[in-house]
Amino acid sequence: MPSVTGLLEERERAARQRVEALQDELREAEAVWERFVIARETVGEVLAEPHEGEEMRPVVAAGERPVQVRRAVPGSVVPGWEEGLAPAVLAPDYQRIMDVLVGGDGVRGEATDCRGLAAAVGLEPVAAKVEGVRSKAKRLVARGRLAEERPGLFSVPVGPGGGS
Repeated sequence: MPSVTGLLEERERAARQRVEALQDELREAEAVWERFVIARETVGEVLAEPHEGEEMRPVVAAGERPVQVRRAVPGSVVPGWEEGLAPAVLAPDYQRIMDVLVGGDGVRGEATDCRGLAAAVGLEPVAAKVEGVRSKAKRLVARGRLAEERPGLFSVPVGPGGGS
């Protein structure tokens, strides 16, 4: 019959081995986490720096002094509408949608549905592309840059977001 002390030592040894295994696993997980943190910070730094040949444009909000910012890139956040905020702050896909609705000559165009917008920006009017345009147009509506006259029918608003 084993002694009580022997049983306790056996359980202590098993517990120590488990703790050591968990500590190894924790070190590995922390190393992976650290690499992701460093990668995210590096990407943020790279995106914050102006790139060769990229021009800096002044962006002015009403009553403030000009602030130099880079042009928006695909995937950048759509800012809310502010008086005097340059269209260059929008990503290219959003700028194309706005250009179609404003009309290339700066005169407001007619309200347009998503299928028409998709075709006007050079996309095939297939369901996947139309839904992508609808999503972008809805985001522009939420940020005050477009108006949705009826469900799925978009135009440039008069007043805030519309520039008049």
